[in-house]
Amino acid sequence: MRPYVDKVMPDAWKAAVAFSSAIREAAARGGLSAQESELIKVRASQINACAFCLDLHCREARQSGIPQQKLDMLPAWRESSLFDEREKAILAVAEAATVLPLTEESTADLSGALSVLGDPTFVAAEWVAVTINAFNRISILSEHPVRPRDVEGAVIRG
Repeated sequence: MRPYVDKVMPDAWKAAVAFSSAIREAAARGGLSAQESELIKVRASQINACAFCLDLHCREARQSGIPQQKLDMLPAWRESSLFDEREKAILAVAEAATVLPLTEESTADLSGALSVLGDPTFVAAEWVAVTINAFNRISILSEHPVRPRDVEGAVIRG
């Protein structure tokens, strides 16, 4: 078992949490809703296969009001009519910022997203994506465990 990077260097972890809080506040000022931020976090965590962040952000997405059906359909968002133009633009940003380097297709997606979102919201979405990608790496490298939960989300002690 590898060491938890957040536990071994708690000052670095505190700085990462402060960075995340600053990005959350700036993203809201940039016009990104809590639901939109959670869509970015869940989609990036799916792509990165970060179990810990998926567990956390799927719960937070539901708490923010995102319907379970949208979360279920998130991997197929391009083929689904459940997502509106703005949500699709935000998800395009999430994917482009997660799967690097940029390709011609992801560059075109970003251009389209920018035209839908405008500069402040587009950049807010990029910052949220950058931040969740960093946290995905922290959790994956630390092998943070996902604990079983009941229907209400409480950890099941065993």
